[in-house]
Amino acid sequence: MKYKILVVDDEPANVRALERLFKQDYDVFTAGSGADALFLLEHHDMALLIADQRMPGMSGIELMQRTARLRPHMVRILLTGYTDVDSLIEAINSGYVYKYITKPWNNDDLSLTVARALEHYETTRSRHNLQMINQRLRSRLREIADLAGDEATSNDASHPGVAAESKLDFGSDFSAGVV
Repeated sequence: MKYKILVVDDEPANVRALERLFKQDYDVFTAGSGADALFLLEHHDMALLIADQRMPGMSGIELMQRTARLRPHMVRILLTGYTDVDSLIEAINSGYVYKYITKPWNNDDLSLTVARALEHYETTRSRHNLQMINQRLRSRLREIADLAGDEATSNDASHPGVAAESKLDFGSDFSAGVV
């Protein structure tokens, strides 16, 4: 399975360069604006977003903030030729940006960054899936414990003392999350 990457930049030359760089290994989608990117993200589950910071209508950071709600597991890389340090620090600290790359980029470095970002995506997605499985298992264990408790309660009359010892407690054993 090829990962889906969305490249967003208002400069067509940058979009074409990034598409050429990644099309061999990934399914590359492109957009010339933040609005076009949001439209694509409503219809496609992307693993990675690479966006320019300075675009008309919506900055890269604004796009990252909006995509975080839409595609929370998608990894986001911000490209910029300019340095707005306060905005970058805010975006990185708030978790919207995985990595920030300056223009002009080095193709080898960017390719390595993308590979690492996709490893991060896979790890995050796997952890989320395991947490969901654990949540379902905990719920089933509670149901089993409730059934066992009901069974023990119905046996109280015929076997006093046994029900109190046979109650199941799964509370502390299954409260830890997946690491």
